[in-house]
Parts: sequence; structure tokens; C-alpha cells
Amino acid sequence: MYDKIRLDCEVLPVEAISISPGEIHNCIELAQAIPHQNNQWQTYLNALALFAFQKWLEERADELVINTEQCIIKKPYLASIIPAVGNLQVGEFKLCLIAIGNLTDEKVTFPRAVVDLPEFVPHFYVLVEVLEEQESAIVRGFLSYQQLQEKRTNINLQPDVNWIYQLPLTWFDFEPNTLLLYLRCLKPESIPLPSISANRTHLLSTMQTELTALLPQLHTLERELSDVLTWEQGTVVLTHSDLLNWVYKLQSKTGETRNCASLQNHLKDIMKLLTQPAINVGRWLWDELDQLAQEYSWVLLPNLVPAMAMRSPTEEFEAIRKQLQQHRGLEIPNQARGAYQDLLLAGIPLRLYAVTWHLISPADAPKWTLLLILGTASHENLPYDLQLRVSDQTGVLVEQKVKPENCDAYLFTRVVGSWDEKFVVSMSLVDGVELTLPPFKFYLGVNSQRSTV
Repeated sequence: MYDKIRLDCEVLPVEAISISPGEIHNCIELAQAIPHQNNQWQTYLNALALFAFQKWLEERADELVINTEQCIIKKPYLASIIPAVGNLQVGEFKLCLIAIGNLTDEKVTFPRAVVDLPEFVPHFYVLVEVLEEQESAIVRGFLSYQQLQEKRTNINLQPDVNWIYQLPLTWFDFEPNTLLLYLRCLKPESIPLPSISANRTHLLSTMQTELTALLPQLHTLERELSDVLTWEQGTVVLTHSDLLNWVYKLQSKTGETRNCASLQNHLKDIMKLLTQPAINVGRWLWDELDQLAQEYSWVLLPNLVPAMAMRSPTEEFEAIRKQLQQHRGLEIPNQARGAYQDLLLAGIPLRLYAVTWHLISPADAPKWTLLLILGTASHENLPYDLQLRVSDQTGVLVEQKVKPENCDAYLFTRVVGSWDEKFVVSMSLVDGVELTLPPFKFYLGVNSQRSTV
């Protein structure tokens, strides 16, 4: 009877690792988060490679701890740009999985980022052959970073114009068990990795004008980073996750015109958040202005207690405070501290109040809040075309405009962030005139010197 059964399935190699339907579903979800349809397939293969490698390692060395928290494939804004499973942590080692469809080719494609950028360089590159139709994969071989550097130097290997290296397959060690031995017995310092440059922010500062002009060209999915930027420019973008996240949002919203202006404004705000020193409003709670706040003529308000008269900035703010409490239900605690700055926007005298206090909840990490109140120094109504914008690294949080029919005397807004977040505030008019203040951050150190980026 059994000799009449026709077996149509192909026998898998004994070293093949099966991938479950649930894991395949997770791989599909990871791939669908990628805007580029052409890159979705590679992301899918990379995800299959990751699940297979995890199983392979657990079966052979379950004492080695795998950490995928910082893995490129878990971050769509990175996975859409770097087609490799980089920043995978195994014990104290960094690994990068390279998924391949088969071993018939004589060369393996490596993204330049995982070879030339210290942020993504691993101790070991691992080849994983993905048998997609058979729902399985095989860990084939590996190459250490040190060996790669030696071999590429010997033949003067150069990257292609689209930021990839073609590495000979003969460079790899096809004994995966040797990799297990290294992961168990070697020390990470035995394979020195390049140090991350300390001048990343300086390079971004020098390139921010050109990058602000070039990055919006990626609004079409037909264009890759390498089509628009030089490698030097790309290095700056690839090493700033906020810029990569902005590109990801831009390409995810392809075809949506309503968000274009907001994204353009946010790109400018990101550049300021990343390159400009920040005013430390945490010092205000200690009755101090840092050097940067003094340079920009911020003036501390006294303790927020009721005032008897109504004309000075302190007294004006107390009236505003009462209005916020009565009409908007906003309670400003007594421990809050504020400051104000008189500004000129296209000749219009404005006054910006900023008030801050810290928020502590037993269930959450400590947070801080920034309340902004924009009015005129002359106590007149705001110009009808005035706009107040507040951004953080993730996006534009507030875009508030004066409504002509309301005859607004003030614009109010409040934002909340964790202690490592910064906010940048801009005021603009319809004709394109814009004024952006240095970013605000919150740090409670009393003796901190000039604010840093």
C-alpha cells in the first residue's frame, strides 16, 4: 500500500530549522510595516532568518541569552533602509544575520551600513539560507568583523554606488558549530569593533541645510537614500534615528498631501532639536536661569502666588493663571516655576510665558510638563495669522492658530514629556516669517553649566 503513495514534498536537510505558522504570520506583519514594496520581500526573508536563528541557538546553546530589543528588523524605520538583521545581541556579542535565498551565487550582498558604520557593525556576520517555500531555514556559516576587514583590505574591496558590498562566499566559515564555540568561549574585546564618532552632531550641524532640502525628495517610493544623498550625507542620516523615522513617516504617507506641510515643518524642528543647545527649565525650580536662557533674555517670574495689582508681567500672568483655572480647569501647582521672554516677530512685539513643573506618578516614570502662553507685550489681540507650533523628535505635537473671529489675546498649549525629551517652539505668520526658540529640556541639577544638545 505504502509504495503506491506518491511523495511530492522535497526532503529537507537535517540541519533545517522549521518555522511555525504563527512565526510566519509575525514575519508577514514585520514585512507589511515597510513602505517600499520591493523591500518587503527582503524584510520577510530577514524575519524568517531571525526566527530560525533563535530556534537554532536555543536548541544548541540555551545558556546564551538572545536580545532582539535593538534589532534592526524590529524597527521599521531602520528595516526599510538597512536590509539585514543587525544589532542582534547574543550574550555580550553583537551579531548581524544576512538572509540569502540559496547558495548558488558566488557572492553575498551586504548593506554598507553594517560594514562601515560603527553603530551597526557586529562581532559576527551570520549567513542564514531561507527556504521560504519549505517554511524553514539553515544557519550556513559566519564571518567575524575582524576577518572581513582583513580580507577587504587585501583585495581593496569597494562598495557599489547603491551602498552595498558584494562579498565572496569563500570568505565565510561554513562550520556553524565553530560560531557556537566562539560565542561561548571568546571575549567580545577579542574582536575589536570601531568606536562611534563623537562628532555626529557637528556633522549634522554642517549639513542640516542641504539635508533639509534633499530629504523631502524621498516622498516617492521609487527613490532610495542612495539616489538622493552622498554616502557622507547618508552616514549622518543613518546615524540619527529621528531623521530615519522622519523619512519612514514621509514614505508611509506617500499620496497624502494634507500632511506634507506638517512633515516639512517637523523636519526643520528635528534639525533644531538635534543640533541646538537647549534651555534647561528644570533650573527654574531652583530660582535659576541657565546661561542660554540668560542669553535669550528670559526673565524668571517670582513664586506663583496671587498678586494684588494688574500690570507687570508677574501680575499679568497671575490673571492668566486664574483664567486657565476657571475656564479650562487647569491647575498650576504652587511649586511650578515660570519665566517670560519678550520677542519681536516681523516687528510685532510678543510675550511668551513658559511654565514648568514635574509630574510624579507611582505607576509611571517621572515626567515634566511645559505650559506655553503666547500674547503681546502691549496686551493687545494677537495678529490673526499667527501660529504657535511645538514639536518633539516624534512629530509636530501642536499647531495652534489665532482665529480671526475670536479676537484671541492669548494662545495656550501644554505638552508633557519624559525627562529625556525636549521640545522646540516656533511662532510664524502666514507670509513665511518664522521665529524658533532654542529647545526646552528638563534637568533638576542645580550646578549644571551651559545647556548641551
